[in-house]
Amino acid sequence: MELSATELHAQLTSGKVTSVEVTRAFLDRIAAHDGAVHAFLRVDRDAALARAAEIDQRRAGGAKLGRLAGLPVAVKDVLCTQGEPTTCGSKILEHFRPPYDATVIERLKAADAVLIGRTNMDEFAMGGSTENSAYGATGNPWDVTRIPGGSSGGAAACIAASMAPLSIGTDTGGSIRQPAGLCGVTGLKPTYGRVSRYGLVAFASSLDQIGPLARTAEDAALLLEVIAGHDAKDSTSVDRPVPDYHASARQPLKGLTLGLVREHFGAGLESEVEQAVREAVRVYESLGAKVKEISLPHGKYAVAAYYVIAPSEASSNLARYDAAHYGYRTPEEPMIARLEKEHAALEKAGNEKALANHDNALVRMYRQSRAEGFGAEVKRRIMLGTYALSAGYYDAYYLKALKVRRLIRRDYDEAFQQVDLIVGPVTTSPAFKIGEKVDDPLAMYLVDLYTVSANLAGIGGIAFPCGFSASGLPIGLQLQGPAFEEERLLRGAAMFQQATDWHTRRPHLR
Repeated sequence: MELSATELHAQLTSGKVTSVEVTRAFLDRIAAHDGAVHAFLRVDRDAALARAAEIDQRRAGGAKLGRLAGLPVAVKDVLCTQGEPTTCGSKILEHFRPPYDATVIERLKAADAVLIGRTNMDEFAMGGSTENSAYGATGNPWDVTRIPGGSSGGAAACIAASMAPLSIGTDTGGSIRQPAGLCGVTGLKPTYGRVSRYGLVAFASSLDQIGPLARTAEDAALLLEVIAGHDAKDSTSVDRPVPDYHASARQPLKGLTLGLVREHFGAGLESEVEQAVREAVRVYESLGAKVKEISLPHGKYAVAAYYVIAPSEASSNLARYDAAHYGYRTPEEPMIARLEKEHAALEKAGNEKALANHDNALVRMYRQSRAEGFGAEVKRRIMLGTYALSAGYYDAYYLKALKVRRLIRRDYDEAFQQVDLIVGPVTTSPAFKIGEKVDDPLAMYLVDLYTVSANLAGIGGIAFPCGFSASGLPIGLQLQGPAFEEERLLRGAAMFQQATDWHTRRPHLR
């Protein structure tokens, strides 16, 4: 249970353990502790053990096996898996069973991974705390009264709690890196287009990206190698060769120049987070890296631009959940009875204007189903996006946000002319208490301060632990790199992890 995925893989390959033994150990860990953490929405123990037994049998028969043969992998509940519930943490998709597999799921199956369960998430990946799931919040394994970060909170928490060696998350504004930083694990957001989004239930199509979470950068490299690569079914998938990330992950970067963004160390950053990040920079310097101060001047507009662009795309993507094609539909008999009662009351009052505007049954079915099916955060973002895209406001908000997005990308392009990687914090503070920011959406949105820029620019980033707070909570470090330089990010993270032991620490769950 304490071994990394790479070490487990070596033991499976050498025959020291079987996939059934490994899978059962993680399933037992889930059974013992997920009641407190709630990292998983669904675990099919029998199916996972049957799959593990099948792989063991093929291994014993000398069959050629895939890259992840026998390793359990947890999957965020936002990737379509044929015949299995895929809820996106939403009531509106409570009974949805996709008729096909997402490309990432196909690749995991082809690599002989054991899909161990579906992890909890903010509804439709909208949130920074995993408190917005229709099925209850996830707790941080280091302190279950605190949030694990979001929206891939379940995917990060299950790694931190040793319930799975590998997991898949998605990152629209920091949703892999932020929970990785807050839970003390390693999470990589690949460059936009590096991993196929086919079969990913869309939140904001120009920002969403699928990526790995693991204990170490080496493990993340192993998983990325399997899921990356061109896919003809996704027109945004880029046709570039996939490097052997795992083989190169442990090779240190020589002559590394790190960029330290001066705007990252202003008001709002808690002192113990700044202290941990600056100490991490000193570790890199001791390993031979040079550090250069740089500026990303348009980064201060990133959160504002993100919260125009992402809700705008979400309002369009989520229009499909109309209760007519698929998804939750309000019970019709009580709805029609109420509608007729309202109509009769208006007729009796002689209110002709209200009668003219009164819903017919079809419109009321749409309205009521969406009102009951979506949670508060999703409704908030749909309204924000609809407003930003409406006539008269498109140029003032959406178009302006797109122009800012271009400036942010230009800042990064200029920065990477000077440095190899950019180093900085993942979040302003360690994990906060569940419920602490629920009633303050603006404070919650500012949690994404250090991560959204990478999504707007379409570049990659990786987060991993670099220290702990005085109260024993993990603090994360983020590296950002030029587009399609995941190999550099992974090597940079692995270089740090070879010199420190923050990534080896585990929470004590009772």
